[in-house]
Amino acid sequence: VQLQASGGGLVQTGGSLRLSCVASGHALSDSHVAWFREAPGKEREFVTAVSWNGRTTYDAVSVKGRFSISRDYAKNTVYLQMTNLKPEDSGVYYCAASQTRFVRLGRSETDFFYWGQGTQVTVSS
Repeated sequence: VQLQASGGGLVQTGGSLRLSCVASGHALSDSHVAWFREAPGKEREFVTAVSWNGRTTYDAVSVKGRFSISRDYAKNTVYLQMTNLKPEDSGVYYCAASQTRFVRLGRSETDFFYWGQGTQVTVSS
C-alpha cells in the first residue's frame, strides 16, 4: 500500500494550494483519511480528516474555514484545498489512512495506519 501526496509548493500569504493524496494497493473508500503537517522544530500536528463515507470531517481550529478536505472515489484520491494561506501553515504535509473503515475517525497519529511521504508547503510573508 502506498499513499502519494503531491501539490505542495511555494505560495504567498493569502494564496491557495490543493494537495492530493493518491492511494495504490488500497481503496481509500475503505478508510478514513487525514492530513497532518510538520513544521521545522515542531511536532507533527493534525490538520483535518474525513470519514470513509465522506459524511464526517474534523478540522483543526487553526485551519477551520480556510482548509477543506474532500474525496474523489473514482480516482481513489483525497484532496486538501487550502485557501488564505498563512506563513504558519508552512511545513511538510502528510496524508494518512486508517487500516479499515471500522475504526473510529480520530485526530491522532495512532488512528492512522498508512502514511504518505509528505509534500512541502511554504507560505512566504
